[in-house]
Amino acid sequence: MCFDRDSLPPIPAISGAAVSHDDLILDAADGNRLAAFAATPDEASDAGVVILPDVRGLYRFYEELALRFAERGHTAVAIDYFGRTAGVSKRDGEFEYTPHVQQTTAEGVQADTAAGAAWLRDAGCQRIFTVGFCFGGRHSWLAAAAGHGLAGAIGFYGRPGAGQDGSPGPEQRAGELEAPILGLMGGADQGIPVEAVRAFKQALEDAGVEHELVVYDGAPHSFFDRKQEDFAEASADAWSRVLAFIGP
Repeated sequence: MCFDRDSLPPIPAISGAAVSHDDLILDAADGNRLAAFAATPDEASDAGVVILPDVRGLYRFYEELALRFAERGHTAVAIDYFGRTAGVSKRDGEFEYTPHVQQTTAEGVQADTAAGAAWLRDAGCQRIFTVGFCFGGRHSWLAAAAGHGLAGAIGFYGRPGAGQDGSPGPEQRAGELEAPILGLMGGADQGIPVEAVRAFKQALEDAGVEHELVVYDGAPHSFFDRKQEDFAEASADAWSRVLAFIGP
């Protein structure tokens, strides 16, 4: 789990920004229907962002993140993972997400990501990026190997190595990644040691994939959280790198 239910992105809202937002239901190519939250600026850039949440799926943190992107001119859609097993209705903080995470598949996550990317293209976005956190960070990088035509893939503290079931991760599939990679990692993340980040970096270098992997010394997993005041500087730097990676 990345964030508490009442956590918020450590990004200041822009007062008076002209932004619209909507709850959506998207249709994936495999027949799945999934919940999503979209935020759209009145004057949009050509960039769109598919937000891939942590293991709990779509909740307030990611809706707020979509709004922060839109306030800065980028159309954003945050997707849910559990349409196949939990439906598309809003869920409260008592939702038991673990059984639903266990039923996700890499193929299903990418089908849902493709639905988000298609919605953004229909909204007029020409450059599509993914940004994910933890579980979503890993799948954001994997999205660069899924044929979505991404302009870039961003992951906050995603696990780059092989899965517990032995399935290849972004490191093992580095040669298949078709978009630049940005990774924002905690140097004190007990679940993802710095050695794993170094191995990912080496794999990207060997494959000739454009990349930037940043490790924030002393920062834990899930440092990108307004509650993590001790890591406000790391969060601010990470957000600035995200915006620079996406561009104007």
